[in-house]
Amino acid sequence: MATGEPALRADARRNYDRLLEAARECLTEQGTDASLRDVARRAGLGIGTLYRHFPTREALLEAVTRQRFDTLRDRAAGLRDAASPTEALTAWLRDFVTSAKAYRGLPASVLAALQDKESELHASCAAMRGQAARLLTRAQEAGEIRADVTSTELFTLAAGVAWAGEHSSARVDRLLALVMEGLAT
Repeated sequence: MATGEPALRADARRNYDRLLEAARECLTEQGTDASLRDVARRAGLGIGTLYRHFPTREALLEAVTRQRFDTLRDRAAGLRDAASPTEALTAWLRDFVTSAKAYRGLPASVLAALQDKESELHASCAAMRGQAARLLTRAQEAGEIRADVTSTELFTLAAGVAWAGEHSSARVDRLLALVMEGLAT
């Protein structure tokens, strides 16, 4: 549960945890369009229990990916003082692409959430992008990355690489290297 949310009774907490575990399994197998009924069934709970905890698909996806996105946000913050701004940015983008490939459809969900401030995913995606934007700015200020590239464009390119990795036999490291070559000054 997110910080600031009310504590749950022990049985409700067990149900919440069972739903998250079942959701991770279903998302791994079926992608972000996984059946919510399958999630509830796998958790051994009714669909009503799922909806009490997660009123929308995005709320469930946000709960499942929150730790992943928080880790990426923290990783970007930790890379801000790296010796090479471009190497730091590249390392973070590689981590993002790897993480975004975890569930089929996640790159598209991240991009959609960034454009929709009402999305349950928006806040965690925006925080992650904000830290990555600082890495981009640092590389731009060092004269290593084109000054006309925006964080939205960078994020879109990274999501595109992740999407290609989940839908083709393309080597993600190769695609990411090509993106970085195109961004270099």
